[in-house]
Amino acid sequence: MILTAAEKFYLIERTIRIYQLKKAVSYLCKLAGVSRSGYYDWLKATPYGEVREEQDELDIELIRNIFISKKEKVGALQIKMIMENDYSAVMNHKKIRRFMTKYNLLPKIRRANPYRKMAKATKRSTLLVQTSLIVN
Repeated sequence: MILTAAEKFYLIERTIRIYQLKKAVSYLCKLAGVSRSGYYDWLKATPYGEVREEQDELDIELIRNIFISKKEKVGALQIKMIMENDYSAVMNHKKIRRFMTKYNLLPKIRRANPYRKMAKATKRSTLLVQTSLIVN
């Protein structure tokens, strides 16, 4: 089983906390195969990641509410415009697209009315028949 760097950092931090090994950071990092500076960067960034996750949850709720209220027929750019105009919330369209794919919010693709196509085809065929009768 291969662990990611974040999982290794978590295990190192937990080991240090449980066994109170404050001076063993270098040894544990070398044992896990990660850099000590990476471990300290991870420790520093952990609170910011939690804040970002909370903000992302609020953002996806807003996106999901707009998506459902518009009967799942709006894309990322339309959601962006609705957010700016109705909710006074500014968000990048790339972020909206990323959330839509992550949470599987796929818009329904609107297709052309097949009956309109059939009506055009029958109208065209009747015109062809009429012109061929006139020519003959």
